[in-house]
Amino acid sequence: MRTINTIIIHCSATRSDRDFTEKQLEEAHIRRGFNQCGYHYYIRKSGIISSMRKPEVIGAHCRGHNANSIGICYEGGLAPDGIPADTRTFEQKYALRSLVHCLLQDYPGAQVYGHRELSPDLDGNGIVEPDEWVKQCPCFDVKSELSKEQYQKHFVK
Repeated sequence: MRTINTIIIHCSATRSDRDFTEKQLEEAHIRRGFNQCGYHYYIRKSGIISSMRKPEVIGAHCRGHNANSIGICYEGGLAPDGIPADTRTFEQKYALRSLVHCLLQDYPGAQVYGHRELSPDLDGNGIVEPDEWVKQCPCFDVKSELSKEQYQKHFVK
């Protein structure tokens, strides 16, 4: 079993007014040269969580961080006009929070990040600022919403 110390949140970077199925996601990754979907979990707009890759298999979702991480992707991330936006439905927010909670139980030392937070720190000040993000993904502030501290405050008595 591999060591998991990071949970990375992604969006599919697809328009919120269009469906993007598990099959389409996997086909998109195969077209990019992967042998299967690079994410471990995919959350549809309905809140349904699909397992895309077994957790014991190294993902293909965040260069330099795949060996010790779990990748979660939610459907959407672009407004109908194609602009990056937090398009998560209530069901997706609930499913994401629940899935991260469960994964933190399985991997208690893991830290939760948004993909964009793992962009290179170009100015070397120790903080990855918005102008340094390689991508907008996942189009919301993961640290304020899904941090371990938030889970301890809400789930641990």
